[in-house]
Amino acid sequence: MTPLLAAYAGLGRALTPALRLHLRRRAERGREDPARLEERFGFDARTRPPGPLVWIHAASIGESVSILPVIDRLRQAPASPSVLLTTVTRSSAELVTPRLPEGTLHAYAPVDTAPALGRFLARWRPDATVLVEQELWPLMLERSPAPRLLVNARLSARSANRWRTVRPLMRQLLARFTTILAQSEGDAARLRALGAERVETPGNLKLAAPPLAADAAEFEALQAATHGRPIWVAASTHAPEEMWIAEADARLRQRWPDLLTIIVPRHPRRAAAIRAQLGRADVVLRSAERVPDGSVGVLIVDGFGALGLFYRLAQMAFVGGSLVPHGGQNPLEPARLGRPVLFGPHMTNFTEQAGLLTAAGAAREVDQATLTDAVAAWFDDAVGREASGAAAQRAIEAAGDTALRRTTEAILAALHPA
Repeated sequence: MTPLLAAYAGLGRALTPALRLHLRRRAERGREDPARLEERFGFDARTRPPGPLVWIHAASIGESVSILPVIDRLRQAPASPSVLLTTVTRSSAELVTPRLPEGTLHAYAPVDTAPALGRFLARWRPDATVLVEQELWPLMLERSPAPRLLVNARLSARSANRWRTVRPLMRQLLARFTTILAQSEGDAARLRALGAERVETPGNLKLAAPPLAADAAEFEALQAATHGRPIWVAASTHAPEEMWIAEADARLRQRWPDLLTIIVPRHPRRAAAIRAQLGRADVVLRSAERVPDGSVGVLIVDGFGALGLFYRLAQMAFVGGSLVPHGGQNPLEPARLGRPVLFGPHMTNFTEQAGLLTAAGAAREVDQATLTDAVAAWFDDAVGREASGAAAQRAIEAAGDTALRRTTEAILAALHPA
């Protein structure tokens, strides 16, 4: 262990009481699962399954959903390994746990301290380690067993510039990986510039993610209640995008008085504040359990896991975090359900995905001034709208299958070298 890593490990030990207090406070606010809080410190009473076990770590919702098809393929392979999936956020755990195939366990990821990792690794004894996207925790990489793979790796230009200031540390971390599978050639080039070796580009796993789920009974009820209405959804929005969505809604409503605008903020806890900001009587929170009849003009979704439902209900989607310099959110989720997509100019976190959809004629870039006209254009052109959605599905399916196949093959090859 290098002096720098030893100092990091010592700091982690010293800060363990503070970490416990921090996580308990998060649990009190509902942001951690209090019943499973000890998993964050490596305590788990479950028994390790027999045979080979692959540890896959995916921090949050996007990474967790993207790795699900890989887990399915691993479990279907001859002499398939068991899989332990770890995540950090409570929302990702609640979303993916019901969707895991047989032979897959979920645990909350241990904090990056020597005692927590030691307990975790002693319990599970993984035969291979797979990290998703950009999880580069120093002790996790130092102590996890080889082979180690970084899959669906991404590194934005902004992150690369930040990491360049500590390039020796970054080179040391990246050298721990047996194989790195990057989302794109741009990501691969930035990783190589920081010292990564053995970098391949099989494509983006988010292209192979399954469609977002939706409760069939709830969808049918909403569809019946809103039949015939023009509907659009503004998803994963960040402030002040909701105010701009409301302005577009007001202008569109002059032509379509029965318009239903659905806002799904990236952070649902902001929903009540957004409703108060809008200051309109026809704005309703989903948690009010009020059927969105003609008196409801704007529905604000104040919970997780509902995007699959509302992408299906709407005729098109605006993907947020893109009219502000946040980097955008995932445009593939509505497109996979056959919905044409609008997004702003700030899509640096999803450059390749946005480019794929734009090239297929399934997405359009807008700004605050052009948003209203773009929504109106697709409301006016039902045939073109449906054709754009179908083109998106074809493009995603072709690219996603390649990424999924090559990623699964790389993990199995590392686990069972020739």
